Amino acid sequence: MTLLRTMPVDDPNSTLLSTEDPAEIAKFLGEAGIHYERWSTDRGLAEDAGQEEILAAYRTEIDAVSASNDYRFIDVVQMRPAPDDPEWPEKAHAARSRFLEEHRHAEDEVRFFPAGRGCFYLHIDDRIHAVVCEAGDLLSVPAGTVHWFDMGSVPEFTAVRFFQKEDGWVGDFMPESVASRFPTLDQIQAER
Repeated sequence: MTLLRTMPVDDPNSTLLSTEDPAEIAKFLGEAGIHYERWSTDRGLAEDAGQEEILAAYRTEIDAVSASNDYRFIDVVQMRPAPDDPEWPEKAHAARSRFLEEHRHAEDEVRFFPAGRGCFYLHIDDRIHAVVCEAGDLLSVPAGTVHWFDMGSVPEFTAVRFFQKEDGWVGDFMPESVASRFPTLDQIQAER
């Protein structure tokens, strides 16, 4: 289930808010300028569906989001455990490490999760908002919002990504990051 947990930036062990209610999550994040919504995942997609099948299954919603903010580049990124690939643990670690530190983007970071989970940590004012996104969640983080993303130690997710420019995903990393002080996705999941 989707989860929003809010913590003070100076006390990662304290929880100010914790909710799994999608309406409450949307309202709370909306007040902070973050857009959150849920899409139905009942699309009859096979577990191993590729980019074209996923984009076709969600075409109506994708077109609406794209038109609303002039997103011209839409793709699908997938991470699934590959026990038969001896290089998979290293690939997974490298992928996870890429965005574990605080950064921001020059454009919005918009992700829809047809499957799996990942956690966006949003650093807004003196709070960290950990948003565990699950299948069906769409999250739109406005350009310039400091954040980081944790896909967990065993990444397993599918995400549709929306960009205005091809390099819209490139991060501008902060010189000092608080990310390592906060619970990881694995830790948050273990506490649920």
